[in-house]
Amino acid sequence: MYNTIDKIGGKIMFYKIIRPIARFIVWVLNGHLHVHHKDRIPKGNYILVAPHRTWWEPILFALAASPMEFMFMAKKELFKNPILRFILVHAHAFSVDRDNPGPSAIKIPVKGLRKGDLSLIIFPSGTRHSEELKSGAFVIAKMANKPLVPVVYQGPLTFKGLLKRKPLDICFGDPIYIPRREKINKETTPALYQQLEEAWDKLDKEQNPDFHYIAK
Repeated sequence: MYNTIDKIGGKIMFYKIIRPIARFIVWVLNGHLHVHHKDRIPKGNYILVAPHRTWWEPILFALAASPMEFMFMAKKELFKNPILRFILVHAHAFSVDRDNPGPSAIKIPVKGLRKGDLSLIIFPSGTRHSEELKSGAFVIAKMANKPLVPVVYQGPLTFKGLLKRKPLDICFGDPIYIPRREKINKETTPALYQQLEEAWDKLDKEQNPDFHYIAK
């Protein structure tokens, strides 16, 4: 029976092993991962926030921001498969019920961020096809006292396009800090949403103004 330290060490080791494997797979499938403005990432850990455009974005973001290691949310249904559950848990994923997220969806990432070893990848829109932004990212940023780092993906939006080796571009933006005294409620979140959306729009135009995301 492993103790807590063994489990944590095992997760860290698994992540360090799986990352070069993922990098190799991406290189074999596509070979064109381009990272832009990595110098904008602040020191310490942080929260990567992105519009959700493809299912492989979390992998590309984690590779682009290496050597930082990331936590990420995964829907609870994925944890039903024992093999997939093992991979997800050891890759720093934690289960979330999308229909009824509950307080753990906030407490788990806040606790992990406060420890300082891991950063967080989160898609405020929740799902790839959702237009309604949620306040979770802002609440987590405030409670953990960590900056939000906008990031966008530009590239093929289908797996078929990925295999055609079209370029993959990851572009990081300037960090957004949530003041400790800032209230996160229905009155303040619209301005925060707008700031985040403007940051994403700026990155898209900066990287490639001709790129337009169309939900598949």
